Amino acid sequence: MSKKPEEKYELIFCEKPAQAEKIAEALADKKPKRQSVDKVTYYELEHKGKKILVGCAVGHLYTLAEKGKKKWTYPVFEVEWQPAYEVKKTSEFSKKYLETLQKLAKKATIFTVACDLDQEGSVIGFNCIRFIANKKDGKRMKFSTLTKEELIESYENASPHLDFENIRAGETRHFMDYFWGISMSRALTLSIKAAGSFKVMSAGRVQGPTLKIIVDREKEIQTFKPVPFWEIELETKETTAYHKEDKIFDKKRVTQILKNTKDKPAVVSSIKESEFTQAPPTPFDLTTLQTEAYRCFGIVPKEALSIAQELYTAGFISYPRTSSQQLPPSLKYKKIIELIAKQVEYSSLAHELLKGKLTPNEGKKTDPAHPAIYPTGEIKTLKDKSKKIYDLIVRRFLATFAPPAKRKTITAEIDVNKEPFIAKGTITTIKGWHEYYGPYADFKDEEIPQLKEQQKLKDPKVTSEEKETQPPKRYTQASLLKELEKKNLGTKATRAAIIDALYQRNYIAEKTVEATQLGMATIDTLKKYCPEIIEENLTRHFEEEMELIREEKKEPTEVLEEAKKELKRVLDDFKKNEKKIGEGLLEATRETNRIANTVGPCPKCKEGTLMIRRARKFKSFFVGCSAYPKCTNLYSLPSSGLIKTTDKVCEACKHPIVLVIRAGKRPWNFCINKVCPSKEEWLKKQEEKKKLAEKDAAVDNPE
Repeated sequence: MSKKPEEKYELIFCEKPAQAEKIAEALADKKPKRQSVDKVTYYELEHKGKKILVGCAVGHLYTLAEKGKKKWTYPVFEVEWQPAYEVKKTSEFSKKYLETLQKLAKKATIFTVACDLDQEGSVIGFNCIRFIANKKDGKRMKFSTLTKEELIESYENASPHLDFENIRAGETRHFMDYFWGISMSRALTLSIKAAGSFKVMSAGRVQGPTLKIIVDREKEIQTFKPVPFWEIELETKETTAYHKEDKIFDKKRVTQILKNTKDKPAVVSSIKESEFTQAPPTPFDLTTLQTEAYRCFGIVPKEALSIAQELYTAGFISYPRTSSQQLPPSLKYKKIIELIAKQVEYSSLAHELLKGKLTPNEGKKTDPAHPAIYPTGEIKTLKDKSKKIYDLIVRRFLATFAPPAKRKTITAEIDVNKEPFIAKGTITTIKGWHEYYGPYADFKDEEIPQLKEQQKLKDPKVTSEEKETQPPKRYTQASLLKELEKKNLGTKATRAAIIDALYQRNYIAEKTVEATQLGMATIDTLKKYCPEIIEENLTRHFEEEMELIREEKKEPTEVLEEAKKELKRVLDDFKKNEKKIGEGLLEATRETNRIANTVGPCPKCKEGTLMIRRARKFKSFFVGCSAYPKCTNLYSLPSSGLIKTTDKVCEACKHPIVLVIRAGKRPWNFCINKVCPSKEEWLKKQEEKKKLAEKDAAVDNPE
């Protein structure tokens, strides 16, 4: 008796578990079967009678690594793809996902990639095809949302071939970033070793130019010399006005104006009204979403992207990693707005839009893979920051279809003995899209009293106020993100992570982005001995080259060979000055650590400085006096969490306060004084709560 032939099936590779579940639910004729191998979930289903398995790759299952075991040298160009769990400890969890996909691939006859439609997703999918399925090509699903309708359409119309233009550009970026990152990190680390110490340093192809932008701004601030100027104000019972010359830098001119206007009448010489139209905002691309999230909620770009990615995976919004500001008609605007109308908070606005013609106010920026960010209309209960970001996206989407707003500016010119003063106010006359964007349309009305031409104003008083010009502002994470986009450094998906990496590596600090001593010295040292590493021209050039690869106008090998040649030239110069570079970096590292660990003056000896120290034996941190052993004053610190110094002092005991940062919890202001009265009060309240709880328990459970 012959054996029954084994059933063949199609295997779909997804990028994340939640996406695999969404795709399985969308394609299944009935409910998909949830299966697992070594606690790794995959789905089995039938679509129109055809068997399909859906598995996930949890991001990159493969990563680049140096070929063979070589000495710690640079530059590094001999690299290959290897399973991520073999290279990084942090990727050990991915081993069971890789092995599960390998098992599922053995009997599959058709392979389809359903990873994110960007360069990263395309590379992840291609690695699954070539290393797991042992194929050169496969089918490709292309979608921008995880709604059932779009996923079915994407599957039914899947491309018979992979998107090799994205794959080639994405893989080239991986190779180039690895060449640059590993080579530069080793060069910096070995330079410190040559200077007689050891510290693992880190650098990247875009990190250097980004840090230079921050340091350049910091130097502008440090070298800025304020210049005095005066503003001259006219105050009457009816209004307040300012001299037409605005900032006046000549003291003699100020004296002259004050003399001319003293005890002189103020008469309205002219009144002008002007109306202007404000077009609706353009749809969100990723950068604009991140900058608006920071402006409206103070949510930093990296976190905004993470939240948006979660909303996308849940099926609530479209793919967020897009540079497009356009919404093509194929999105079926009417259907989306009808779904949004079912949500109570947007119902009246959405129904109002549905009465008219739906034409979005599109921007100029485009993306070959995805439209601008938009809500799908599907929603469940959201909380906290997720709710805020979703609300921002929905209101922005609705606002792009709304009518223009109209505002009116009234300008009154007031004459005081031939010295002109201006009183100005602007009000909104027709809200238009402001109403749809809600609290995020931040336009304040500045009204002025009703004045008439030739009106003589009561009790005029002219005064001057001396001020100083201000230095340029430090970047925020949002404004830095826009600057990187303007300079074409990094990509829409990597810029936030680059800024975060500079924070993690202690090159920058504070909410308003400030270069640390280490960041300043790193740029100064590299600028002196190896300026090409931090110049943006070379980085921008290769960004443009990779775009040409995506457009199939250049070959990856050509671009990579040029990159190797340039990097080798740069690092040859670096090696000539290795020790000098290391000495500069080492000195800066020590100074940065000193500043970061300084808690404040010692309240016991009054001479030393309290510093955060590490108890090596117990691998814990404490605060001790720099005058040790003369002063043995010390304080214990919480055993878990990141400790950061502050300039705050406890009101109760006047001891320094440090900030304790714990994952998933709010930062905690911690007074280092163990016997602080505020702690005694807190302990007393906790004891009272405990007694009340015990009393309630006794009432509820009588013996």
